[in-house]
Amino acid sequence: MLLQDGKILQNVRVAKDIYEMVLEAPEIAKSSKPGQFVNLKLSEKLDPLLRRPISLHRIDADLGTLALLYLVVGKGTAMMSRMEPGETLNVLGPLGNGWDCTLPGQHAVLVGGGIGIAPLYPLAKALTAAGKQVSLIMGAKNSAYLTDSTDYAQLGAEVCIATDDGSAGTPGLVTAPLQQLIAAGRCDLIYACGPVPMLRAVEETALAHGIPGQVSTEAHMGCGLGVCLLCPNKVKSGGYKHTCVDGPVFAIGELDYA
Repeated sequence: MLLQDGKILQNVRVAKDIYEMVLEAPEIAKSSKPGQFVNLKLSEKLDPLLRRPISLHRIDADLGTLALLYLVVGKGTAMMSRMEPGETLNVLGPLGNGWDCTLPGQHAVLVGGGIGIAPLYPLAKALTAAGKQVSLIMGAKNSAYLTDSTDYAQLGAEVCIATDDGSAGTPGLVTAPLQQLIAAGRCDLIYACGPVPMLRAVEETALAHGIPGQVSTEAHMGCGLGVCLLCPNKVKSGGYKHTCVDGPVFAIGELDYA
């Protein structure tokens, strides 16, 4: 874990209310793994007081850069969207436990709901480099909220799209194309990130078919270090685990969504 001032190289809107920020943060980039996140201090002032946790969307250790994909949902992310190249952010990271890319199985299905697509590109890159076949399911409210999937296709991944209103891809939930891939025998592993209702549905599907995998949870947090205890996840074995230090990645079947 490192603390570094990251210089903004780019900050552009890539879909409705979704922005991609590229930061120059060489030391953190060299230490980062797919599935981890950083905690950003947006201002030297006390408002906003807490740092903002953002998933790593791209990691380039050679260039020393990190790309962060974020959805504008409140004051902090709105502030981020107005920042210009050349400005700096104080970056704490990398934080959390990333994806396990060594799970056995040849066909990996990645499921991203909304901004949950953010941590999946480094995973897809690692899995294809390991020789696995990757299918990506992108879910969104409508076509306006879909980000560009070209880079996934360039990796050789199959891309499936599902939108709630049917304005792009399959109408309805991400579980429909997931069921189709399972039925076709093209799903040995599932990796998912998105809102809780989506994760619950994906896990129910995975467990029903005996398919292993992992999910990445999203949570409000303060320190990102396991001290403030603001990001608990109830687990089936009893008690709680925290997104920041125990996650954000958990095994399918580990979390209790009740």
